[in-house]
Amino acid sequence: METTVPEPEQVFHIRTILAVVMGLSITRLLAGLARFVQHPSRENVYLVHLGWVVFLLTAVIHFWWFEFAMVHVELWTFELYCFLFCYTAIFFFICSILFPDRMDEYAGFKDYFHSRQKWFYGLLASLFVVDVIDTLWKGTQHFQALGLEYPIRQGLMFVFAIIAMFVTNQRFHLAFVVVVLVAQVSWILRYFQFLS
Repeated sequence: METTVPEPEQVFHIRTILAVVMGLSITRLLAGLARFVQHPSRENVYLVHLGWVVFLLTAVIHFWWFEFAMVHVELWTFELYCFLFCYTAIFFFICSILFPDRMDEYAGFKDYFHSRQKWFYGLLASLFVVDVIDTLWKGTQHFQALGLEYPIRQGLMFVFAIIAMFVTNQRFHLAFVVVVLVAQVSWILRYFQFLS
């Protein structure tokens, strides 16, 4: 099947559906954070959970920032479109896990988070893998421009996310989210501060 160079309107159309899913992710996180203000005595803050909320908020915003590079894609296929939709859907599922619709059966966010940690870290691990695929899809030159740090960083975060699925030690979870947050902010400031 033949592919063609898309018109700007077509790229806008593709970006719109992705923006809807990413917007839902941001809405879920911001609405969840608002609950802490709305019901401070009912909603107990758990630092590990809050750290992942901050990480996901920066990751979603960062994703939408660096996906501006979609304007440089010359050939669009349905497979690429589906891949990007699945990428954004993973973000949405992770954000939904962080803030469920109901918390009645849980003592608080600490209890809830650890009851869903396998789901959360499993999806997080898949997000790290999908990010590598997305980077490779943009070309070998783009992948190599990020240096050796990128695959090492992604590989380590994947491994630790898999480990975190089975670890119950809260210090481990707190240390993991702090390291990932620091790495995320550092990465954004060094590589993605300006649109290209």
